[in-house]
Amino acid sequence: MSNSNIVTVTSTTDRIKLGLAVLVIVAGIVGYSMLEGQPGIARVGVFVGSLVVAAIIAWFSEPGRRTISFGRDSYNEVKRVVWPTRKETTQMTGIVFVFVIAMGILLWIVDKGLEWVIYGLLLGWK
Repeated sequence: MSNSNIVTVTSTTDRIKLGLAVLVIVAGIVGYSMLEGQPGIARVGVFVGSLVVAAIIAWFSEPGRRTISFGRDSYNEVKRVVWPTRKETTQMTGIVFVFVIAMGILLWIVDKGLEWVIYGLLLGWK
């Protein structure tokens, strides 16, 4: 099992910052709704702008910095992954297709066998 710790927001200033970020997002949604008669680009701009402002506000909190650090660490981990070559990918895909076809045939045979036993032998239906 994983031995991870649950981290909560304990600082009052961090709570205020995150609450303010949520309020900015809500204001963006309300602004999008209020600008119903305006061009779509203006409405979307208001909403995206509110998301950007909320992200900036959240970034200055401790959970925001942890999230950025997590993203950075995740990106560095992805760079270390050894990706399969095109040939390996094609071979593995072929193996998967062959296995799926073989299992389909096997399940069809089992189904027909059970159908014959149940309907033919036990119930006497044709």
